[in-house]
Amino acid sequence: MPGPKKLDPASSPRALLGAELRHRREAASMSQEDLGTPLFVSGSFIGQLEAGTRRMQEDQARRLDEVLGADGFFVRNCTALKKSKYPDHFAEAAEAEAMAETIKEFSPLLIPGLLQSESYARAIFLGYRPTTPEEKVNELVEARLERAGLLTHPTIPTIWTVLDEAVLRRRVGGPEVMREALTHLMRLMRQRRVIVQVLPFCAGGHSAMGGPLKLMTFPDAPPLAYLDGLGSGQLLDDPAQVLSYELTYDLLVASALSPDASLALIESVAEDYAYEDQQF
Repeated sequence: MPGPKKLDPASSPRALLGAELRHRREAASMSQEDLGTPLFVSGSFIGQLEAGTRRMQEDQARRLDEVLGADGFFVRNCTALKKSKYPDHFAEAAEAEAMAETIKEFSPLLIPGLLQSESYARAIFLGYRPTTPEEKVNELVEARLERAGLLTHPTIPTIWTVLDEAVLRRRVGGPEVMREALTHLMRLMRQRRVIVQVLPFCAGGHSAMGGPLKLMTFPDAPPLAYLDGLGSGQLLDDPAQVLSYELTYDLLVASALSPDASLALIESVAEDYAYEDQQF
C-alpha cells in the first residue's frame, strides 16, 4: 500500500527543516539519540522533526544551530512555522494529521472536524464564539473544510472514529443542520472511506470519560496521541503514554456498536431530525 504523499522541501517549511536537520545530523555522524541529548528530548522526537510530524520550536532551533554549526539556518526558517490557520494549541496536531497513515479518534461531544459538514462546522464555531464577525467565522470554516481535503484520497489515511451517542443527540445548529451533518457522515461510511462506531448510552462508564482522544501513526515516525481540552491541547509522543491511550481506544471499540449497527442508529436519528424539521 502506498504511503501518504511526501512533503516537498521546496514548498513546506517543516519538510525543509526536517530534510536539512537529517542532512546535518548525518554529516556530523550523530544518531538521533545523540542529537536529542543536548536538546533534552528523545531520539524519537528528533526523528519526528526530521519526518515533519512535529513542529520545531524556536528554542530547539537555536540549540540545533549551536550543536550542528548551522549558522542560524534553523532559527531563520523556524519563523515560517508560526504561520498557521489553526489555533496555537492545535496547529501542530493539524500538521501531523495531514501526514498520518492512520487516525483513530474518540469524540464524546462533537462530530470530529475531519467528518463535519459545512453547516455543522459553522454552528460549532458560532457556539464557541457567538460574537465573532462573519468574516472570521468564514475563515475558520474554510480552514476546517480544507483539513477534510485529505479524505479525497480513496484510502489514506485510514480513519476510525468512535462517537459517543451524545454526539448524535446534541442538536448543534438545530434539526436541519444535524440531519445534514449525519447524512454527510453516513455518506462517508457507505463509501467505506471511514469507519465509525457509536458508543451507546447503555454502555455505561467507559475508558475515556475524561475527554476526547486522537491517535495518529506515520509511515516513517513514531505514533502520537493528542488530548483536546477547552482552548488547549497536548500532543504526546512518549511510547508508554501512547501505548496506554491505544489500550483506552481498544476498550472503547470493544464497548461500541458494530459499524453496521452504528450506521443503522445514525440513520434512525437522522430520520428523526428530518421529521422534526418538517414540523416547523
